[in-house]
Amino acid sequence: MAPKEGVLSQQSQEKEWSADEKPVKIDKWDGSAVKNALDDAAKKVLTDGYGYVESYRLVDGRLGICTVAVAFAAFALLWDYLHPFPQSKPVLIVCVCSYFLLMGVLTVYTTYKEKGIFMVALDKDKAGVDPDNEWTLSSTLKRYESDYTLQISYYDGQSRQSRSLETTHCVADFIDENGQICMDLFEPEVKKMHVSLSSEKKSK
Repeated sequence: MAPKEGVLSQQSQEKEWSADEKPVKIDKWDGSAVKNALDDAAKKVLTDGYGYVESYRLVDGRLGICTVAVAFAAFALLWDYLHPFPQSKPVLIVCVCSYFLLMGVLTVYTTYKEKGIFMVALDKDKAGVDPDNEWTLSSTLKRYESDYTLQISYYDGQSRQSRSLETTHCVADFIDENGQICMDLFEPEVKKMHVSLSSEKKSK
């Protein structure tokens, strides 16, 4: 009886999360706001619904690059204050070139490394023996278009194999005329993709 009660308890917690969450209201004509709201809703499904732990390594990498770039700019200002131009010219040239170089690195990082990824979630092994499995969420919503594409990728920490699914829907399928996200429609869509990838994992 204990396992069944645990399953029922988990299911009731997931239902309570969906019911208790206050509806998010956004400007449905603002594409960026719509995308961010749907992204946040998808994140909640994995973290609150399945208990996965969010990994911030992609964000940390971006922040690291930005921090170094700002450090160069701050050092240039300080050096120019202590050693007024033209004495500071060589240092300013190095700092300015380094700053713009790092901005180029940041562009490459966000374009080819992040690639629209807004969340990396870790499915940790409860025993702490097996490596973590990763769930990666990415999305696209082009400017002046209404089609929202959500992609979920799964990486198996043991087999080191990955697979992914994506779905495309009009944002009107998940956002009502008042600008509120319909979690009763959006959540099942995300869970369906999760179940499909999980089932494929077990079949192999």
